[in-house]
Amino acid sequence: MSARSTSEVVIVGGGIAGLSVALAARRRGLSVTVLERAVPGAEASTAAAGILGAQVEAHATGPALELGLLSRGLYPEWCGALEAETGVAIGLHRCGVAQVALDPTQWAELEHKADAQERLGLGVERLTGAALFERLPGLTREAVGALLFPEDGQVEPDRLLRALAIAAERLGVRFLTGQPVGRILVSRGRVSGVEVGSEVRLCERVVLCAGAWTSLLPDAGLAASAIRPTRGQLIGVTLRAPPFRPVVFGPGAYCVPRSDGRVVIGSTMEDAGFSKDVTLGGLRDVSSRATRLFPKLADAPVTSTWAGLRPETVDGLPALGPGLHEGLFIASGHFRNGILLAPATGLLMASILTGEAPALELGPFDPRRLVAFRVA
Repeated sequence: MSARSTSEVVIVGGGIAGLSVALAARRRGLSVTVLERAVPGAEASTAAAGILGAQVEAHATGPALELGLLSRGLYPEWCGALEAETGVAIGLHRCGVAQVALDPTQWAELEHKADAQERLGLGVERLTGAALFERLPGLTREAVGALLFPEDGQVEPDRLLRALAIAAERLGVRFLTGQPVGRILVSRGRVSGVEVGSEVRLCERVVLCAGAWTSLLPDAGLAASAIRPTRGQLIGVTLRAPPFRPVVFGPGAYCVPRSDGRVVIGSTMEDAGFSKDVTLGGLRDVSSRATRLFPKLADAPVTSTWAGLRPETVDGLPALGPGLHEGLFIASGHFRNGILLAPATGLLMASILTGEAPALELGPFDPRRLVAFRVA
């Protein structure tokens, strides 16, 4: 087996996390190589709906909300720089995200959420009565109320991934595609390289950004079930005009309107292993929940269906930071929020790689906490 030097940093995985870390590390002056078994963005990243839901996705206050808010705040400057560097229009819109309650119990839970976020000084609007249906035209009359998070928004993932890949390559990041990583090489407790096909790529640091496959890499040091795949099936429809402006969350479904009349409808959360099949049962569940929210969507022509595998950790928090071996780092387990957390992931991991203090306390996200988990 031949050996060759690669870079100071090898990143395993070319999805949204890997590309964000690669670009941020390269901008700090590190030499970077991205290893991707397919093509950049081939997995969960471009299958995502692109919701920037820092507040809507937060089930409680705490580290997940703090990380989401940090990343959402970075988005305007981050996307502006990418668009200026590449000419790719990323489709960033601060359109707001509404979360709808269909019964009094759900509304009580949402009001509790609003109270908690307002105590932190975050913007939340309560919509009830006539205002609810004026702001969300076409919404089911079952709805009893909604929270509107005006600072949340959306981006188009395929455009974002394209811009990241172009920017990274132009800045000098190397891409090696088509062969999976066989092993992470560790000598005397320190990473020395990675095995790729019949070659060994020597490097000083390895960052695992392999999404749902992260725990499967030999010598990663994670429990096999620490980061597992959760399948999400989505439906794309196209209308003559956007039926509503904000992204809308309801029980078991969300609807993401694009400015040209497309609507992305999602999503299932299935324990289906590594299967990315689109199933009749999954499409039934997604469509029935979405049409309950917006009955007129039942007449919308379906233009596409697809599925992706979200990397879910056993405790719901991403893994960001050093691994068990010196020189090994992990940026994975972002679950439903890989797109939202991309700029913060790049910023925080680049800080760690260059020995700087990160902008956020990363203790709750320490990958080494996942070693102890053993889930059947």
